[in-house]
Amino acid sequence: MIEVRTFDSLGGANHGWLDAKHHFSFASHYDPDRMYWGAIRVWNDDRIAANSGFPPHPHDNMEIVTYVRSGAITHKDSLGNEGRTEAGDVQVMSAGTGIIHAEYNREDVETTLFQIWILPDRDKLNQPPKWGAKPFPKGDRAGSWAVLASGHADDADALSINADARVVGATVKAGEAIDYQLKGRKAYLVAATGSVEVNGEFANERDGVAIADLDTITISALEDSELVLVETA
Repeated sequence: MIEVRTFDSLGGANHGWLDAKHHFSFASHYDPDRMYWGAIRVWNDDRIAANSGFPPHPHDNMEIVTYVRSGAITHKDSLGNEGRTEAGDVQVMSAGTGIIHAEYNREDVETTLFQIWILPDRDKLNQPPKWGAKPFPKGDRAGSWAVLASGHADDADALSINADARVVGATVKAGEAIDYQLKGRKAYLVAATGSVEVNGEFANERDGVAIADLDTITISALEDSELVLVETA
């Protein structure tokens, strides 16, 4: 099963400083057919104006993965963590028992990013909150998948999350293809740039592709493409 959710079909809101598109129900946007995909609860496609951002606000019991597409985001939280995550890099915040954080674009240019919320496993609720960030050179993703965040112990080089899920990224040149082994698990794929075919189904840049009940998918790049995929139970 492959369902392409076109970018134009996504809900969203433009707040001036923030232009957000929602792949799933979020805030005032409600779509009963797009509430979850496996453990994925939120996938927001955000454009954040220069020198603006999200003021301090709380979260709990959610794994929040931020994939920066362009520009940079600066994080600060109630644990004393502070850091700047640049384009191509990833940060993870495990909200656990509760954390307050702020996210600001302190650059002089617009920042674009994907913010992905993943529900923690039931036996990993109410864990101590934490935050981490890591640079992932795009060269590591050329023609192969790089595991960016994972709840699996064997993905030792990835940022850790408290969920049976993986966040992976790849870059694929036009005319080339890449496979992903799902083994019946679910996946949600977005091409941050470029257009692709997923087992023959066309998806444009920033479209969402919901995938289930397949062992393997083949993603063929029609243009140079940057891919982000979340695999979940």
